[in-house]
Amino acid sequence: MADDTIRLRPLADTDWDEVVALEARAYAASGLSEGREVLRSRGRVSPATCFVLEHDGQFGGYLLALPYPPGQCPDLTSAEASDHKSANLHAHDFVITEALRARGLSPHFVRQIEQEARSQGFDRISMVAVQRSHVLWRRLGYAAHAEVGLPESYGTEAVYMSKAL
Repeated sequence: MADDTIRLRPLADTDWDEVVALEARAYAASGLSEGREVLRSRGRVSPATCFVLEHDGQFGGYLLALPYPPGQCPDLTSAEASDHKSANLHAHDFVITEALRARGLSPHFVRQIEQEARSQGFDRISMVAVQRSHVLWRRLGYAAHAEVGLPESYGTEAVYMSKAL
């Protein structure tokens, strides 16, 4: 699949309905859904690091990312109150639409995310892998950090991971 059909663009106010609906479909059944206001709080704190993923000009998913100190992450039950100053970009929520899953697009999107993070001066990306996604992230070069304690809101199977850029 050609990389030129895939791009990141800044998240716009008009994207929130699609973001919230996709997030609910991805996480509600597992109890990990944050809801509109908590999601929007992440976007308000760091709009320069929140993106829509497009494939052939259509909404293909989103990334809500924000600077966060290494080894720390947002609690799913709390709105984001302040912008952390950090060279670590925490990829808090990365979801691809159902129609685009299992088509091998994740590595393309991740490369674009990593390139954008580097261009903004970040030297590391972290995340909390949920729903057994740590397998995918490990293949993309992210390392698990079992020593990092996570908020209870992530459940017992979540894995904190990171990668140096």
